[in-house]
Amino acid sequence: MNRITRFFVRPAALALVGISLLLGATSCATSSRVGVSSDFDHSVNFRAYKTWAWYPQQQPDTEGGPAKGYESFLDKRMRAAVETEMQKKGLTYSETNPDLYIAYSAKVEEKQSVSPYYNGLGYPYYGYGGFYGRGYGYTPVTEYKAGTVIIDFVDAHRKELAWRGTGQAQLDQQTISEQETYRIVGSILGTYPPQDTNARR
Repeated sequence: MNRITRFFVRPAALALVGISLLLGATSCATSSRVGVSSDFDHSVNFRAYKTWAWYPQQQPDTEGGPAKGYESFLDKRMRAAVETEMQKKGLTYSETNPDLYIAYSAKVEEKQSVSPYYNGLGYPYYGYGGFYGRGYGYTPVTEYKAGTVIIDFVDAHRKELAWRGTGQAQLDQQTISEQETYRIVGSILGTYPPQDTNARR
């Protein structure tokens, strides 16, 4: 290979490596994104909670498990993920006079998003969700599946909601896989206990 050929080949190779690294980083960032929010009763002393149990009137998940007399795969995944996170936080499962009841809901929905990067000048844009389109007057819309999980902490003695966490993530299929369940639940419960300087200590 002569000097001129090497001059052109090396930058091209470096460019390909750079693009590969960029795409890899983007893929990792997308797969790890979970939108999380939480709200809570500011008068509650969350440090007083030591034990918990499942809420006795748990609603069925989107796969209909408890309502049909058996646990669905999603129900089993949710319970296992919550139990794992509660152990990490030092709360003990106890069906005898627990401090907290925990309930959850989990569902998968079809969602749409409009690209904020499209300027209507006919240029193609690539980004979250893929190719958005081109052409004047075209509104680029991306359809995707979203898994939404809500976890409620109910004060077992007062029978009142003490804390609620919500998480949503984009999915590749019409169910929340085991890996995604742990990821979403971990992200939600990562915000518990709430950090509130006004809460009663």
